[in-house]
Amino acid sequence: MPRLVVNNQPVEFRIDAQTPLLWALRDVANLTGTKYGCGTGECGACLVIVDGQAMPSCMVSLGEAEGRSVTTIEGLAAWGGAPDRNHPVQQAFVAEQAIQCGFCTPGLVIAAAALLARNTNPTEADITAAITNICRCGVYPRLVRTIERAGRIMRGEEKGVPVPAPATATTAGL
Repeated sequence: MPRLVVNNQPVEFRIDAQTPLLWALRDVANLTGTKYGCGTGECGACLVIVDGQAMPSCMVSLGEAEGRSVTTIEGLAAWGGAPDRNHPVQQAFVAEQAIQCGFCTPGLVIAAAALLARNTNPTEADITAAITNICRCGVYPRLVRTIERAGRIMRGEEKGVPVPAPATATTAGL
């Protein structure tokens, strides 16, 4: 039974260790922010942070993830030290309106967060090299600006923008 830490919580998956991490996260842990895209690790929709590195979860088995720390889009705020759901990358994506349909957004945010965890002041070349995700909506022109802004927030040079909590049936008046 593979054991790992997911979003700062110890988890034991009672499924085959050869199961791709993507399916364990989505189907067993119900962490559906990580998306299935190509299934070959090329598109970036399924990126998660494994021990500080962005990795395609469709290409990592549970057995390979055993004993490691995995952060999904759902746990990113806590990973970045922002318990109020306001990770600087999430703030910058909202402020720069760098979200279109939203399908690839979790992977883009994860890739940007992993980059900025290593280097809070990346060059445009650093950003281009680190963000290889495929986005059919074409948000690419806004990505460099978004990641630069997130870096400024992380360095304390700029104040972030609060990200609103998602609506629930209670808050939406349903």
